[in-house]
Amino acid sequence: MTNTATSTATDLSLEAAQTIVTAALAHARAGAMNPLAVCVLDARGALKAYAAEDGTSLNRGEIARGKANGALALGMGSRSLFKRAKDQPFFISAATSAIGGSLVPVPGGVLIRSAAGSIIGVVGISGDTSDNDEASALAGITAAGLVGDPGQD
Repeated sequence: MTNTATSTATDLSLEAAQTIVTAALAHARAGAMNPLAVCVLDARGALKAYAAEDGTSLNRGEIARGKANGALALGMGSRSLFKRAKDQPFFISAATSAIGGSLVPVPGGVLIRSAAGSIIGVVGISGDTSDNDEASALAGITAAGLVGDPGQD
């Protein structure tokens, strides 16, 4: 089977991951946002695509990856993790330790779902406000013909 950026395959293709990065950055530029780091992981947690714009502050890539890792490890968008961090800080602390310390529980980690609803990857973005990071991730996922799941408040 050949995957394309707009396929409904169960695996995240490289083409789709690259489309997500390009469209997320285009959305950020159109909104005059701060420089972003964008990380796309497949369902296994393997890095599929990454870009950091010129002028991104130090460690934005690690923060983006932490948003993505947390969302993927717990199966919920990082907006939901943000709520849990406020309501259940001990759980988030324990989960962070359990996944090796790479969990950033703020919006900007968006699960990528297939048309059938299965998780096929995740996007993590950092560089602007968490809400703008999340909006850029959703724009990239939509451009790839996939479904974004940012979690709920």
